[in-house]
This record gives sequence, structure tokens and C-alpha cells, in this order.
Amino acid sequence: MLPDRILVINPNSSSQVTRAIDAALAPIRRRTSFRIDVMDLPEAPPGVALQSDADEVAPLVQRAIRDNPAEAYAIACFSDPGVAGARENTPGAAVRGIGESAILHALTKADRFGIIALSEKSVFRQRRLVRGMGVGERYAGSLGIGTTAAGATDHALLDRMVDAAKRLVDQGADTILMGCAGMAHFQPHLEDICQRPVIEPTRAAVALLIGDLTLRP
Repeated sequence: MLPDRILVINPNSSSQVTRAIDAALAPIRRRTSFRIDVMDLPEAPPGVALQSDADEVAPLVQRAIRDNPAEAYAIACFSDPGVAGARENTPGAAVRGIGESAILHALTKADRFGIIALSEKSVFRQRRLVRGMGVGERYAGSLGIGTTAAGATDHALLDRMVDAAKRLVDQGADTILMGCAGMAHFQPHLEDICQRPVIEPTRAAVALLIGDLTLRP
């Protein structure tokens, strides 16, 4: 019998980001028997920089889910595009967005969380997500680092990531969330420098999906 499949969908067309996501999931693959695959959407924009980008990719995400059967899906964009519709259309499968998943994980780690965003435009969407989840009292804020999804894979951004993380700690964040799936490689550096838990959102979503599948009757 084949293992249950978790499909991680990068809702942009950047193969660079997809490779970064795939590499970030290696530690989880070593610890689970579930099959974890990663795909992107060649017809999507190269990144989700604006709300209009998120609106554009939402139907593409839902179509990818229809065309690629799996027991569970993670949508690897912090804006969680298409997640609500996918849950309506695939009631037999678990669907998690990495933004919602990272925030839920943060609530179990410490009192207040802060988010490192790709840009100032991303901050607005993160604020809406926090308000929609009703956890504003636990939110220390978001800070943009002035890059794109593909740009976030560049190790040269470490200084900007560290600066944002330190400023969020100064604003009261006990836990730091990385607000893009391409930032995973920064996690150990940020935890070492800031001495705070740093949550990688795609791993958080996949971990929740493993729990969803494990708890099935």
C-alpha cells in the first residue's frame, strides 16, 4: 500500500522557491512515513506580492488540488490564497495554509508573535489574516525586508532578516514567524542570534497535516 500523500503547493511559478520549500521539508521527511511532494504553478505570477496576485492564484490553487489527488494539501504562501475555497471543494482532504498554520503554532509557543514580511505591502495582508483569526492581542506586528519570494532564498538577506527579528523582539515578540516559504534557510541563524523560537511556516503546516492524517478514524 502506498503511503498517504501530502501535497505542498507553491502558488507561484518560481522554481527557485519550490526548491527551497522542498529542501526545508527534508527534516520532516526523515521523521514520517507520509509521502510529501512539492509542486508549483507554472501559469502563476513569479510571486504573490499584492492582494491582486493572491486573488489571481486562488483559482489556480483550487484547480491544482482538483487535478492532483492527495490526502492532504499545504498552500505554501503566507497569504493562504485559495485555502477557504479548497476546503469547500475537497471536504475529504485536509487543507492547510502556511500563514494560518504558523500563527496557530506560534500561539502554543509564547505569548506574542511577530512576523518578518517580504515587503510593506505584505504587512497589510498579514494584518488582515491576524484580524480574521481573532488573535490581534497576541500580535506584536510585522516588518518588511524589501524583497520578493524568490529574493528571500538569497543568503545575502541575513542581515535584513536579523534586523527585522531584533526589532520585532523590541516590539514585544516572544516568537518570530518567517512570512514566506522561501525563508526557511534563515531559521537556525535567527534562533541562534535572537534566542527566540523562530517558526518556519511550511513545516508548521505540514506538521499539522500529519496530525490531521494521524487522527483520522
